[in-house]
Amino acid sequence: GPSSDSSHKRMLLFERSWAQLSVLCFTSWVAASAGASPAPNGGLAFAATGGMHSARPMNLGLRQGVSRAGGSSVGKVLMNSQSVDKRAERRRIVSNPNFNRNFLGKDTKEEVEGMMVEEFTSDLVKELIDQSYTIERDDVTIKLAQSYGFCWGVERAVAMAYEARSFYKEDTIHITNEIIHNPGVNKRLKDMNINFINPDKSGVKDFSVVGEGDVVVLPAFGASLEEMQLLDEKGVRIVDTTCPWVSKVWNAVDMHKKKDMTSIIHGKYGHEESIATASFAETYLIVKDMEEAEYVAKYILEGGSKEEFMKKFKNAHSEGFDPEKDLKKVGIANQTTMFKDETAAIAKLFERTMLKKFGPETLNDNFLALDTICDATQERQDAIIELIEDKSIDFVLVVGGWDSSNTGHLLEICHLNGVEGYHVDMADRINADGSIEHRKIDGTIEVTKDFLPKGKVNIGLTSGASTPDAYMQDAIERIVMLKKLEKA
Repeated sequence: GPSSDSSHKRMLLFERSWAQLSVLCFTSWVAASAGASPAPNGGLAFAATGGMHSARPMNLGLRQGVSRAGGSSVGKVLMNSQSVDKRAERRRIVSNPNFNRNFLGKDTKEEVEGMMVEEFTSDLVKELIDQSYTIERDDVTIKLAQSYGFCWGVERAVAMAYEARSFYKEDTIHITNEIIHNPGVNKRLKDMNINFINPDKSGVKDFSVVGEGDVVVLPAFGASLEEMQLLDEKGVRIVDTTCPWVSKVWNAVDMHKKKDMTSIIHGKYGHEESIATASFAETYLIVKDMEEAEYVAKYILEGGSKEEFMKKFKNAHSEGFDPEKDLKKVGIANQTTMFKDETAAIAKLFERTMLKKFGPETLNDNFLALDTICDATQERQDAIIELIEDKSIDFVLVVGGWDSSNTGHLLEICHLNGVEGYHVDMADRINADGSIEHRKIDGTIEVTKDFLPKGKVNIGLTSGASTPDAYMQDAIERIVMLKKLEKA
């Protein structure tokens, strides 16, 4: 009956993640707690500099509760007139009784489970799994990648945000950015009367709307140290949904600092996760791809124009960064949603570079690379590679937010392998006139008319780690409807 069916759906949604929650919580605690002891007396002050350097087009400053987002430096933070120990400061903040990293209550947790099953699961996806990931509907054969959709970190973040609304029924709730990169999920939270503190066109986040005692949700990407300090100073209650894989990267940059290394971060300098990671690093440089990494490696080996170097990376370095002295000891970190093969290749490149420059005797002193590639990102990328080995596939439909880095890389893999792919963020991008509005690998949005081949069509299907299964079903149902209309 309906009750048993609901129970089955609930088990389907949570079976991939629930068994990991005890490990997840422990990992989160370790990531937050590792390192130095809390700062003495909890002393804290902000020097409102408006931005310490030109590390991003939009520097982030802290003034009167206003945060300028998108900048790699975010105002000088002083503690007892000395530079703050960032790991110790993070530990101090998360140890505050108002800082919560777990679910809030048994009853509200169970309520949220039911809501997420109802809103996000898919009978079509369940059928695909039961039928060895392939089904046929009205001349449309759908082949689902064997790893897809919500990862447990995203699932946990959304569930905690939902629960915050249920637990703090009468309180004002804010979130410091999109909870995840999915327009449908974020709209649902807005409909719950959760206030989003998104940056405006100039990159400013206005935290003056946050009052003492309000509830603030930190998104799955994490929040910068400066934002955490500002919220701590305001005396708010924090619900931290940061993915433990992101916290693992922060631990890596902590290790780089211990070894007096520059953190080379493989990521996009304007991405929320990279902004947060950079805020926990001491000296850093952000490279977006292998081309930029090779430029840096060549500079290490051969030198070059410092002026040209600084111009090339003007939006992606720490305050006072000097390529002539800050590239002698490097550690590798990454934005967890980047293309995992490229992250691994960049790490190998710098390992070879430091070996050639300084010799094998001092390699461990000059280079460090820890495994911080997210399992979920890797699994979805491996699955799409396996899927497109099937040469019968006419195209791959990639479902996920247009600003989702991990989803964009799934499309990129299709492109690199010569397979047509269409990346849609919502089902209604598939139009009744037979056209599709989709994102290309360069980020531009394009409308392609008559995108469906005539007659029978084989479609590969996947989705990013921020995409509920139900959103894939909605998109496929539109394609099947177009095929029905073709026959009419």
